[in-house]
Amino acid sequence: MKRWAIIYLLHLSIMTHAQSVSTLVGARAAGMGYTSSVLVDETALFNNVGALAENKKPASFFTYEARPALPGADRTSMGISLPTKFGVGAIGFFRFGDDLYSEQIASAGFGNKFGITSLGVKVNYIQYRAEGFGTKNAVSINFGGLAQITPQISVGAYIVNLNQSRISPDENLPTKLVTGIGFKPVDNFFIATELEKDLDYHVTWRTGAEYIIHKKVFARTGFNLNPSSTHFGLGTKTSRLKIDYAITFSALGTAHQASAIYQFQRNRK
Repeated sequence: MKRWAIIYLLHLSIMTHAQSVSTLVGARAAGMGYTSSVLVDETALFNNVGALAENKKPASFFTYEARPALPGADRTSMGISLPTKFGVGAIGFFRFGDDLYSEQIASAGFGNKFGITSLGVKVNYIQYRAEGFGTKNAVSINFGGLAQITPQISVGAYIVNLNQSRISPDENLPTKLVTGIGFKPVDNFFIATELEKDLDYHVTWRTGAEYIIHKKVFARTGFNLNPSSTHFGLGTKTSRLKIDYAITFSALGTAHQASAIYQFQRNRK
């Protein structure tokens, strides 16, 4: 019973109209306070799908987030992206919770680049399950874009649940608009800030920064306001593999997230 109460309280604190945890993933993004509207990496499918077209190599990713103080509140995601001559396609899966309460999402996205602008769209099949309350399903659509205004400045924006899907007549899925700007004053430093507006809640402000200590070692930090949280992260990469870790401090306790991204070698003809 105590475990169920913990999951229920966590769910109440981060849901919209009684459902939906955040699906922003990737330890790189987490280390930067989830300021992900202008980030380009392989987890774009679950962040700003508009950045998907910026990925030039086939790749897979896996992320896992644990909250030691809240058993059963772990988040897991995985996916694969494949560039083609028509654009970049991706599929992925996300899960939150345990046998008492869980959310599962299967997503398929596609992105293409037009000049300085990359646009992407994805379709999500979402399933909510609570022990004793049954299962509910919904389909939502996300749309996003990313533009490289100058070599130093980028802007990004995306919409979550563009079709304003519902899981019942009186339960809406969250509909959010996120917009942000990134600035790279020098080659080894990147800072970004963004605003998120849920139709039913006040604006959330997120800011994050990434510093390249060495060409293969990265340090990150970020913060959120409304709700407040502080973020730190580290990362490393080789020619094909990227490993990242992030820690988040918030009113919900400490969260640890790790992610791995593997880029496949293209077949040469």
